[in-house]
Amino acid sequence: MKVLVVESPAKAKTINKYLGSDYKVLASVGHVRDLVEKDGSVRPDEDFAMTWEVGARSTKPLNEIIAAAKGADKIILATDPDREGEAISWHVLEVLQKKKAIKGQVVQRVVFNAITKTAVTEAMKAPRDIDMELVDAYLARRALDYLVGFTLSPVLWRKLPGSRSAGRVQSVALRLVVDREIEIEQFKTQEYWTVEADVSAGGDPFLARLTKHEGKRLTKFDLGNEAAAFAARDAVKAAALTIAAVEKRPAKRSPPPPFTTSTLQQEASRKLGFNAQRTMQAAQRLYEGVDIGGETVGLITYMRTDGVQTAPEALDEARGVIGGLYGKEYVPEKPRFYSTKAKNAQEAHEAIRPTSLARNPGKLRLDPDLGRLYELIWKRMIASQMESARIERTTIDLESSDGKTALRASGDVTLFDGYLAVYEEGRDDPEEEAVSKLPAVTQGAQAKTLAARADQHFTEPPPRFSEASLVKRMEELGIGRPSTYASILTVLRDRAYVRMDKNRFIPEDKGRLVTIFLEEFFRRYVEYDFTAALEEKLDLVSAGELDWKVLLREFWTDFHPKTEEVLKVSTREVLDSLDGALATFLYPPKADGSDPRTCPTCGAGRLSLKTSRFGPFVGCSNYPECRYTRPISEAEDGDTPSGDRELGVDPDTGLTVFLKSGRFGAYVQLGEGEKPKRSSLPKGWSAPDMDLEKGLRLLRLPREVGLHPEDSQPILAGIGRFGPFVLHAGTYANLTGADEVFEVGLNRAVTLLAEKRAGGRNGRGETAALKDLGAHPADGAPVKVLSGRYGPYIKHGATNANVPRGTDPQNVTLEQAVLLLAERAAKGGGKKPARGAKAKAAPKTAAKKAPAKKAAAKKKPAVKKAASA
Repeated sequence: MKVLVVESPAKAKTINKYLGSDYKVLASVGHVRDLVEKDGSVRPDEDFAMTWEVGARSTKPLNEIIAAAKGADKIILATDPDREGEAISWHVLEVLQKKKAIKGQVVQRVVFNAITKTAVTEAMKAPRDIDMELVDAYLARRALDYLVGFTLSPVLWRKLPGSRSAGRVQSVALRLVVDREIEIEQFKTQEYWTVEADVSAGGDPFLARLTKHEGKRLTKFDLGNEAAAFAARDAVKAAALTIAAVEKRPAKRSPPPPFTTSTLQQEASRKLGFNAQRTMQAAQRLYEGVDIGGETVGLITYMRTDGVQTAPEALDEARGVIGGLYGKEYVPEKPRFYSTKAKNAQEAHEAIRPTSLARNPGKLRLDPDLGRLYELIWKRMIASQMESARIERTTIDLESSDGKTALRASGDVTLFDGYLAVYEEGRDDPEEEAVSKLPAVTQGAQAKTLAARADQHFTEPPPRFSEASLVKRMEELGIGRPSTYASILTVLRDRAYVRMDKNRFIPEDKGRLVTIFLEEFFRRYVEYDFTAALEEKLDLVSAGELDWKVLLREFWTDFHPKTEEVLKVSTREVLDSLDGALATFLYPPKADGSDPRTCPTCGAGRLSLKTSRFGPFVGCSNYPECRYTRPISEAEDGDTPSGDRELGVDPDTGLTVFLKSGRFGAYVQLGEGEKPKRSSLPKGWSAPDMDLEKGLRLLRLPREVGLHPEDSQPILAGIGRFGPFVLHAGTYANLTGADEVFEVGLNRAVTLLAEKRAGGRNGRGETAALKDLGAHPADGAPVKVLSGRYGPYIKHGATNANVPRGTDPQNVTLEQAVLLLAERAAKGGGKKPARGAKAKAAPKTAAKKAPAKKAAAKKKPAVKKAASA
């Protein structure tokens, strides 16, 4: 018997069918070992020795592999065809050797670029040894990420409370987002004008733009105000125009190459609205195989690649499909061959393409995400081998009789659509489209101005990054690797360093602070060039041109002393440095010219950056006499101070209602005194929009909705630390938003409470499922997507797993849920023992009576998990 090891259970079943009963195909279920999650798992003083551990999720599949290997004639390691796959094969082999499961058996490595019977059969004919150069590159990368995470993150925790983690690539990606936001904030808008005219030269009118005025060629800002623009417009109206020149130039638009990991993520973001994680999850399923007519087959080639080349047989098939579907004129004379332009690309694998272009997406019945992504991949591959689009670009120049005024009209006409019949690449920020067609005119003909107008414009700041444009920028700079982009962007969201608004990245306060801290104290390690240069060195390790431990020694020699140096800097010095670096953000100039650092409450203190265990905030230097505080992002640039203001008087109590700003945000307060009633502004409510009515509504919470029909006990609606809720007899049910607290009626409240109770005992059940995913393949128990106080989550038995940020819970599939649940279980997920319950212990002998007073033992600090990547 031969044992073959792959990563995915789904892939294992498919490949076993292809290979037959002589093979036993088992799945490792991803990585089987990782560095122990504690300091000291990578030891620079011991020549970078590493301590590995088998994850809880991997114990069962590894035991199955070990048992099968002991009785096997041959062991074939067929994990994914990339660096991570090579590392998994190495880890499996290491475990087998330690468990003495290998006693003379042949061990081989094969890679499957596609999961089809032909591809698998051909791959089995080309076994090789494990590529230790790729493994070394993996070890170097893993060690670097660990050393940065476990060395830099504790520095952040000590010097910048409230920060979560730092990472070798994660922090540089965050810097891109923060730098773009700063660029937007510092952007100075500039006014400019353009003049256009509707012109006719005996035929259909066309649009022309002023290019010369008073004998001078115009640049963008030459018409800088209304007066200049109107004068230019009047000159156009008065000019006797002649067609000075007509130029027609043929042009071609060539198709883009087939997808790499990066370009697939970019286009899926632009065209489908998928984030990088969702794209890669769908691509993984297409690669591993789906059921087509009763047979499981992989629909695309391996999806982690930076190569754009395509196998010759795929090129031949593409040309045949193009000719059959679109006609011979759409097939170029020769196949198209592409080479990558991306920095640091290795081109180790083929581009992402369908395993068979004969599988037209319109004829396949796939899950929505899979169907849309497959169609995108199919169209891109087909388009990449089609004829170029042929375009005729026409330019018409018009000039006045005195030569002082000139206009120009431009237009494109598509003569042959070529690849555009199938596919057009998306743009992050579309440019203005040219006029599609211009009328036929004759040089020297007289032209008449039908109308002229001057339009005002203002320059705009660069747009915030979308997922597509951020991935593109990271690839251009050589930061990270395309296969890691999805996880990097997920970490930024999960750490709450960024938020998404209209699919654009906006840095949160803590993300901005972490970036500025790293720029101030670890600038070299968040420089784009340094990070890209490190990636190049890792590529040299992959190529066998650089020893991986030499790379680590070079890095550690400089990095470790730097962290020791920063640890000696006092927190006050750190805050002063950040206060200076963020001055324009924290204290923008006031309209009246007064000092923006003057405390708006006491008028004498000076505002500065301070910190608490919850993170930094802005406070007054006269503390504790003056207790003015505000979050760092609530700086005001107008005449109204960001301190307290009165909303009015409560008619019931006669007390003044204040709107105040604290370190955790804005809140309303009733009266003064030792313990006045307060209520924080809920999410979505802004301080400038607050008035007396809104303030009183918040202060009167919780409100009584009505009496429950079953027991006549009151149902209350309010806003708690976990959001808006209704409450009855100890049972809380979530509301959809703050506004519903004031609007929810008795029937709606009773229904929500009933749904909440339906899932469990003692009134502590689960809400109605957002989506039923079906039975878990392991035990048949139901898997559901539910709504919880922290957001949507997946439930299976006693295990709950959060739905990743940015993922629509309605789009979660059973396969995705099983993986997320397995990852959660590996981390010790599941229900905790009931509060107050105690584990059974061995009986103890009677203890001596303790002294009356005993010094409290020092509590060990909580161990924080440092992020790698």
